[in-house]
Amino acid sequence: MTLFTAAPRAATLLSLVAGTAALVLSSTTAEAAETQYPLTFENCGRQVTFEKAPERAVSLGQSSTEILYLLGVGDRMVGTAVWIGPVLAGYEEANAKVERLADNDPSFENVVAKKPDLVTAQFQWHVGPEGIVATPEQFEELKIPVYTSPADCIGKDNSGGGDGVRKTVFTMDLIYKEISELAQIFNVQDQGEKVVAELKAREDAARKKIASADGKLSAVFWFSSAELDIDPYVAGRNGAPGYIMSALGIRNVIESDEEWPTVGWETVAKADPTIIVAGKMERRRFPADDVAVKHTFLKEDPVASLMPAVKNGYVVDMDAQAMNPTIRTIEGIEVLADAVEKAGLAK
Repeated sequence: MTLFTAAPRAATLLSLVAGTAALVLSSTTAEAAETQYPLTFENCGRQVTFEKAPERAVSLGQSSTEILYLLGVGDRMVGTAVWIGPVLAGYEEANAKVERLADNDPSFENVVAKKPDLVTAQFQWHVGPEGIVATPEQFEELKIPVYTSPADCIGKDNSGGGDGVRKTVFTMDLIYKEISELAQIFNVQDQGEKVVAELKAREDAARKKIASADGKLSAVFWFSSAELDIDPYVAGRNGAPGYIMSALGIRNVIESDEEWPTVGWETVAKADPTIIVAGKMERRRFPADDVAVKHTFLKEDPVASLMPAVKNGYVVDMDAQAMNPTIRTIEGIEVLADAVEKAGLAK
């Protein structure tokens, strides 16, 4: 059996004004308006106020961290945490200058010790009503404003714990909202517009690459498994993987509204997806975090090994960051489009 892996696209995020994006931006002559402080707006059901542009930010969540690097405010960051894999290519040096408070979950005390004037959170799991780091109110008592990624609260219910349930379908507009609002908070609106334009141009190009495959293919996204002998965590229909598949006209065989429901391999095999997308990451919380372990399982498991997707070698490795609602979701669209084209499935 031959497994195929699409080439990584993270490095392409470096050219923020490249290609089509440059043409879009060149047609805009007016510069974005300067931020007027104090700045107040609603974020995840709370009113958040910024008296000035932050100078000491702590970001909890790799996507939030990478957005700040893309916005060019890495020199105003004093701490990061919650990492799944390597930082965005090209930002290794900038990232090395910012203290990593924890690979996974930092303590409230460690965050506060950095004396931040902004805490960004990718997930309410970390900073939210039941946050394992803290609640927003705990930070606000110390006059530290909290900004949470809109993708983790708009149209999503996190009250049941775990990864939450999406009530409405995720779209990249939520990530663009995050980029634009963080750009406004830091008073770097022009750079925010450039980042958004680049991402939109890349998504459009990936959609066009396999437009002919629309409606012909199906897929399942396998993020990880707590144990290899129990049901895996696969992508529900309303999250980032659902958006990736929808953008490319590929049907998700998992119809759950949960972000990452556990579904047995017998059920997955019965649904017979054309493609299996396997998450790759440096995190090692679970055995199946290792993509090599995933491949071994698919080849040896008595049920999974019989699936046509496995037999045909239609298993695509994808950075797990792209499987979460992040800037890398665009990379996920590119990776899957490239893999479909390479395998000849778009004909």
